Amino acid sequence: MSGISDLLLLLAIVLDLAVVASSRLNGCIRASALQGLVLALLPIAFMWEGSGVNPIHAIVLAAALLLLKAVLIPSLLLRAVREADVRREVEPFVSLHLSLLLATVLVGISFGLSTVLVLPHPAPSVVVVPASLATLLTGFLVLVSRRQAVTQVVGYLLLENGVAIFGQTLARAIPFAAELAILLDLLVGVFVMGIAINHISREFDHIDTEKLASLKG
Repeated sequence: MSGISDLLLLLAIVLDLAVVASSRLNGCIRASALQGLVLALLPIAFMWEGSGVNPIHAIVLAAALLLLKAVLIPSLLLRAVREADVRREVEPFVSLHLSLLLATVLVGISFGLSTVLVLPHPAPSVVVVPASLATLLTGFLVLVSRRQAVTQVVGYLLLENGVAIFGQTLARAIPFAAELAILLDLLVGVFVMGIAINHISREFDHIDTEKLASLKG
């Protein structure tokens, strides 16, 4: 029985597409926060469905994911957006329509690749691998196709979310301390990027990475 976890993983893929389709920075951040909530529910769903995960491990990990990915990190990014006074992604490197088409293709490729990948341990759900690959690839797409630094941070979050989803295939093999260390690294990375965005917006009145790149000359 994997109905609940499959539904959550499919919802994570839908939220990938929501990030790509949104031109509003607040919308991107809130979609990533909802994906963080989905990731927090996954360990509980797998435990409920009898995947063999230690209940204490699942509950503590879910609480950590909820606090960091659904509450703390989105709050930091929303504050950075307010400080920078930027609301929309203006003229991305790749148009929103083309980005959404590319993201849809990447999702299809992810489902195709998942049929040929051989895992060292059986996955708790057949949707885990395609959902993790789709989230990883979508994160890369957001990183390379958007101009605003905040949106690129969201792309980085999607990358890490993809890694976190794939980590569910090794839930019984990875020590809990290692998982918490990864979450701490993520929090520190986003915190530093939020501070950098804040200082950049104060100095240059924008957070357009293409304009910032032109300063190298």
